[in-house]
Amino acid sequence: MMKPIPDFENEDEERAFWAQHDSSEYMDWSQAQRAVFPNLKPSTRAISLRLPESMLDELRQLANQRDVPYQSLIKVFLRERIDMEHSRNFVLRENAAGYKTKKRKS
Repeated sequence: MMKPIPDFENEDEERAFWAQHDSSEYMDWSQAQRAVFPNLKPSTRAISLRLPESMLDELRQLANQRDVPYQSLIKVFLRERIDMEHSRNFVLRENAAGYKTKKRKS
């Protein structure tokens, strides 16, 4: 039997509660469903990244050809590479588990 989730006065009170309690005592996570929030804007953080000047020049050229800011192009390139790595790791895990992967037609 799950414990009832208490009523909270505000988000700070709720945050403090969940920081001290195990949510699995209050909800059955095996019954959870994935939620999608397409209109949320992801939070961002400014970072400092040192790049060789020649690489930065190339990025600016590519961005100019696509008519986009070079910082946006860098984010696109990073997202593509991260997705590719996730896919690669998935294939490696499948292979390690003994599954055969389908070859893509070129």
